[in-house]
Amino acid sequence: MNYLPIFVDLKSKNVLVIGAGEVAFHKIMLLLQAKAIVNIISKEICLEIKILLDQKKINWISKEFKNIYLNKVFLVIVATNDKDFNKKIFQLCNDRSLLVNVVDDKKKCSFIFPSIVNRSPIVISISSSGTAPVLIRLLREKIESILPIRLGLVAKIAGDYRSIVKKNFINLDERRHFWERLFKSVFVEYIINNNEKKAIDFLKKLIKDKSLFLTGEIILVGAGPGDSGLLTLRGLQVLQQADVVLYDNLVSKNTLELIRRDAKKIYVGKKFGFKHITQKKIIEILISLAKKGKKVVRLKGGDSFIFGRGGEEIEAAKKAGVKFQVIPGITAAIGIAAYTGIPLTHRKYAQGVIFITGHKCIHGMSNNWSILSDSSYTLVVYMGKSKVGDISKKLIFHNRSKDTPVAIVSQGTTSNQNVIIERLDNLEKIIKFANSPSLLIIGDVVLLHKKLKWFHTNKFLDNTNNASSIVNLIGEKKNV
Repeated sequence: MNYLPIFVDLKSKNVLVIGAGEVAFHKIMLLLQAKAIVNIISKEICLEIKILLDQKKINWISKEFKNIYLNKVFLVIVATNDKDFNKKIFQLCNDRSLLVNVVDDKKKCSFIFPSIVNRSPIVISISSSGTAPVLIRLLREKIESILPIRLGLVAKIAGDYRSIVKKNFINLDERRHFWERLFKSVFVEYIINNNEKKAIDFLKKLIKDKSLFLTGEIILVGAGPGDSGLLTLRGLQVLQQADVVLYDNLVSKNTLELIRRDAKKIYVGKKFGFKHITQKKIIEILISLAKKGKKVVRLKGGDSFIFGRGGEEIEAAKKAGVKFQVIPGITAAIGIAAYTGIPLTHRKYAQGVIFITGHKCIHGMSNNWSILSDSSYTLVVYMGKSKVGDISKKLIFHNRSKDTPVAIVSQGTTSNQNVIIERLDNLEKIIKFANSPSLLIIGDVVLLHKKLKWFHTNKFLDNTNNASSIVNLIGEKKNV
């Protein structure tokens, strides 16, 4: 370990900053956050530092350095371009056992500034001892993405009640257990979701009634269309806090890797033509686990409220008196359209978009094919592979043009994304080339795929051998 990581209390302590340019300004802002008394020495000052001076947040003590200015100083920061002068200050500080940092000169630093993740009063510092600053920046970004912005408030409220908890839990092990259970409970979720009053009420009740430790919740999380990078920041945070995760067939392996390592994972996927767990059983598992005090995540491909039966699951949770949350995800239609360069709406091609599912509703509801056949709307069909023949025939029967372009997209947004472009009347013949899961995009916007595609894989099929193929159709459309 090249440096000892310590946190220094600079509150009301004198710090000397030599130099007053842009680099010095950034260091000064950090020092002010730590409530240090900042004194600067510089012949000239930049505009930002002048504003701080006008606001009386810092002191400009001199234009020229003198040794006496090192007296009664806690630490020194040097931010000038004069290497000889910087060396002199470094030696003077070392002789006086003063902490000194010469910016961007590691050999002349008795301390260095780490990369900081600030959720005050929670502060995380990361350093590579000056060897790989870009790597540290990337690591900081990852940590920033995991930690909720309001996490600091969790610590602050806990700190406010620390003495009260100590009085009610005399035994050290009991106190530790209390705090562990509290931070795994809905207390944290209340604060993150901007409900401080509920959090404090829950904390007070928890101190008096230990049975409340058994309060669990169900959280629906949309995993997005495939690429784990499309999982939302909030979704990632919840996966890192889960006790149990029930996940679907459409959730990618990379997304599953983001789940907290010691969380229990339960597969409840459904696949056409295969035996699978019933929706009723899934709901029973969700509610049973939540009532045991678990934080249960229902992880679904796409978005839970777009053909994901999320509504049914939270209806059941509400009826059972179980707390729940819903974290939206990027639905397949939106994600796949973006990754294939097919805008679902376009002023020249489509004034709207309609999402439907190829599966039949158990209550006998049927599609209005007259509306779905309107060529001024893009039609997106989820889970339609097994019904593609029926879908194409009904659209054509209701006057949607036979030569309407269709994109069949399999495993969208992943490295295995496969795009097949075909006419509406040839869908049934070509569908055998598509893998599952597949999404159908029907409408003239599909013509823009060749021009706007940006996410490149080796899997693309265009029926170029057919005289009435899409390639010829594109040429005809351009001449209209």
